[in-house]
Amino acid sequence: MSKNGRPDRIVVVGGGAGGLQLVRALGERFGKEADVILVDRSPTHVWKPLFHEVATGALDADLDEVSYRYHGKHWGYHYVRGTLEDIDRKNHEIILEPLVDEEGHKISDQERLRYDYLVLALGSVANDFNTPGVRENCLFLDSRAQADRFREHLFDACASASRTMIAQPGMEKPVRVTVIGAGATGVELSAELYNTAIELGNFGLEKFGANCMQVTLVEAAPRILAPLPEFMAEDAHTVLQRLGVDIKTNTMVVEAGEGFIKTKDGQTIESDIQLWAAGVKAPDFLSKVEGLEVARSNQIIVKPTLQSTTDDRIFAMGDCCSCKLPEAERPVPPRAQAAHQMADTVFENIVRLRKGEPLKDFLIAIMARCFLLAGLPLLAI
Repeated sequence: MSKNGRPDRIVVVGGGAGGLQLVRALGERFGKEADVILVDRSPTHVWKPLFHEVATGALDADLDEVSYRYHGKHWGYHYVRGTLEDIDRKNHEIILEPLVDEEGHKISDQERLRYDYLVLALGSVANDFNTPGVRENCLFLDSRAQADRFREHLFDACASASRTMIAQPGMEKPVRVTVIGAGATGVELSAELYNTAIELGNFGLEKFGANCMQVTLVEAAPRILAPLPEFMAEDAHTVLQRLGVDIKTNTMVVEAGEGFIKTKDGQTIESDIQLWAAGVKAPDFLSKVEGLEVARSNQIIVKPTLQSTTDDRIFAMGDCCSCKLPEAERPVPPRAQAAHQMADTVFENIVRLRKGEPLKDFLIAIMARCFLLAGLPLLAI
């Protein structure tokens, strides 16, 4: 119970992998004695590491998604649709942008929600590093809507190529896809594109198959999957080459135009579809929130307890936080498994805060991760 006699209000902003797990635990524990609220711009949750499958049509997101409203009713939390615009730390309120529909018509005005404890689980967005033309000429996979948009472009390009090859027998018309960034998303997407080409040929498109897909994977680092063990990167590299992916490492993109990218070493790579997956950052507005300490990538710098360094009532977790543990050389990497483990720590620390007990520090246990490339499982430790 807060000092003014009202039930404590715990607000979690962001219903991604960690945020959804956290509100479920908070709602189950405090749903009858505290007001637990989840704020997210989307009404449903789709696990972000699967966006590459949504983008290629391998996964039907309508069947896989979770409705926050119904999930909250079952687990004891309330869902509020909205996009975080700012935080009024003095008055313990978050400020949500006005809601608009798909046509840009206003649904509701700017809204304020009070909080006693605030958890920021906003995830990350693609970092274009201010590369000219990227925002205007590349697709992204930061959201379900962007994954749907990629799929529409992909299917349209495949249908166009099929019709051209039917109309002009003997002509080869591959669909050219350039993927910039060879992290997990870029690597998995590149492999899945060939499965999509095979399935499209099997179920509807004439004269279309894996040989009609031409994928170029561009990476600025010396190898793909740079954050992961080298043996895994080598295995993945072999699988991608076997599929037909043209892998260009040590290749930095300096410009993106309509239907092409230019690289630092002077190459021009033409394509029908360009997908940017080269690095992530926290949402830009976090760097403008008064009184929060943020890193260069807009991530909120947190203490080992996952509280912000300037406000003990504000926690941050997952991709939007920068958590450098004692004796660690670098902050905890932005991975789904880290977000899940952070959710456990934030939950326990909110329980302890309400009881007036000492908080616990976050400790990460890196677990094995399995990638599936063209049906072949690759294990990373």
